[in-house]
Amino acid sequence: MTTIVAISDTHGMHTEVSIPDGDILVHAGDLTRRGRLEDAREFDAFLGRLPHKHKIVIAGNHDFCFEEEPEKSRAAMRNCIYLQDGTATVEGIRFYGSPWQPWFYDWAFQRPRGPQMKEKWDLIPEGTGVLVTHGPPLGFGDMTARGEAAGCEDLLEAVMRIKPRLHLFGHIHEGYGRTSTGGTEFVNASVCDVAYRTVNKPAVIVL
Repeated sequence: MTTIVAISDTHGMHTEVSIPDGDILVHAGDLTRRGRLEDAREFDAFLGRLPHKHKIVIAGNHDFCFEEEPEKSRAAMRNCIYLQDGTATVEGIRFYGSPWQPWFYDWAFQRPRGPQMKEKWDLIPEGTGVLVTHGPPLGFGDMTARGEAAGCEDLLEAVMRIKPRLHLFGHIHEGYGRTSTGGTEFVNASVCDVAYRTVNKPAVIVL
């Protein structure tokens, strides 16, 4: 049994979050508020102080430095496995991580809905056990405060095809929570609520 602790959307307020122990800590993006490289370095130092044996991190739409200064940003991630359209096998579980989301007000790692977005999800390999994306799939943890489903339909199609045991994401703060269907557990692990208050608890999943 492997215990995964999932968080997302800490927006530079990670020290305010009470993070339970576990085997693998996963952060599903938006670790910074406005994507400064020094903020990424500080977050990595914070990770180094946590007891989890493994840490896996992806970027999100606030994390501009990972898109604008990719080499420096990757080099800053010394205390974790940083995934950007890539895989890592940890504790016998195959993880795939991707920061992309459908375009919304020209933030980082965004593409138009349709073929350009689908192109990214087509990279997800068969056999992925835990999928980590920043944005949600359509219909799962994606409902905004305005009552709009902001998730990606092409991502949902990829998940239904690949059938990971677990899909972790964030991005839509008000979509925080867990649900399951078709053998996949969907977890929106946003720590911040829609007002950027760190009120949501990390998700703990045992695989």
